[in-house]
Amino acid sequence: MNKATIASQVSKVLTRIEGAASQTSRRSDEITLIAVSKTKPAEAIEAAAACGLQHFGENYLQEALDKIETLHELDLTWHFIGPIQSNKTRPIAEHFDWVHSVDRLKIAQRLSDQRPAHLGPVNICLQVNISNEDTKSGVSAEQAPELASAIATLPNIRLRGLMAIPKPSDDPAEQAAAFEKVVTLFNTLRHTIPELDTLSMGMSQDLEAAIAAGSTMVRIGTDIFGERNRS
Repeated sequence: MNKATIASQVSKVLTRIEGAASQTSRRSDEITLIAVSKTKPAEAIEAAAACGLQHFGENYLQEALDKIETLHELDLTWHFIGPIQSNKTRPIAEHFDWVHSVDRLKIAQRLSDQRPAHLGPVNICLQVNISNEDTKSGVSAEQAPELASAIATLPNIRLRGLMAIPKPSDDPAEQAAAFEKVVTLFNTLRHTIPELDTLSMGMSQDLEAAIAAGSTMVRIGTDIFGERNRS
C-alpha cells in the first residue's frame, strides 16, 4: 500500500472515530488511535506517522524490535499487543511504552523487574478474555480483580486499565453487549484501583460499538494498512 493510500485510509478511520464519538457526545480527542502495524514494513509506519499518527501496535517481538530500531528517530509510542512468553519480557520491558496483553502475574512481575529505571514505569493493560474463548489469551472476568490488585502493587509498571478482543460479530447488539461487560468490570476495578483510566477495545470491524461503550484506545490495522501480509 503506497503513501497516498495509507493517508486516505487514515483519514477515513479518523472520520469514523469522530463520527462515533459525536454519536455519544464524546470528544474524539478522548480516543487514541493505535495503528496496528504487525507484518507491515517500516515504510508503511513512516507513511502513517506522516499523517500525524503517533501510536503503533505490534504483535511479533523480533519484527517489532527491528522496526523500533529503524524508526528510532521518529517520536513514536510503541504498544505491544501480542501474546507474551516469559522469556521475551526483557526486550518488551526495554523497548515498549505500553503492554496491552498482560494476563498473568508472572509476566507483570518480570516486566516490573526488567524495566530500565531511566524509562519510568511501563503502562500496562490487563487482557480480559471477555467472551471466554478457548483460543484467546486473557484472564477471565472472574479472576481479573485479584490479578489487577496484585499487579497494581508492582513498582515499575503502571496499571492503566483493560484490553479486550471480544468474539467477532457483525451484529451491533452483540458487539455492544460484549463491550459493556468489559466496562462493567472496569468500573468494578476502579472501586479499589481508582487511577485506572484506559479501555483498550475496538478494532476495524467494531470500533463504533467500542467507542459508544467508552473505549479510550482503538486498535486499527486492516482499515489503515490493508490485509496483513502472510508468509
